[in-house]
Amino acid sequence: MHELGITQSIVDIAARTARDQGAERIVSVTVEIGSLSGVIPDAVEFCFEACSQGTLLEGSRLLIEQIPGRGRCPECGAENDIDAYSFSCPACGALGLERLQGEELRIKELEVD
Repeated sequence: MHELGITQSIVDIAARTARDQGAERIVSVTVEIGSLSGVIPDAVEFCFEACSQGTLLEGSRLLIEQIPGRGRCPECGAENDIDAYSFSCPACGALGLERLQGEELRIKELEVD
């Protein structure tokens, strides 16, 4: 499960950022996870409590914003919602959709004390 390593990185980055800003405690951390990123939000949530033990994030809330996949057709320019298995344009059938969103994996916001 690579989500354990990802969650540990989220905790490490958030704690380092909060310390650099002089915060004593993190109340919540908001993370964006794209549906095309290959990361399972429920698994990150499951790992969060264990990874945050003994850190500035202990007892904090993890808020996950799921970003849907969105793609653009290189032929007709149509923009459509896509998933990890979308390879062709629903409008014209062309292959090779350009991914516009859905691959995100980032810390969006920290609420600190």
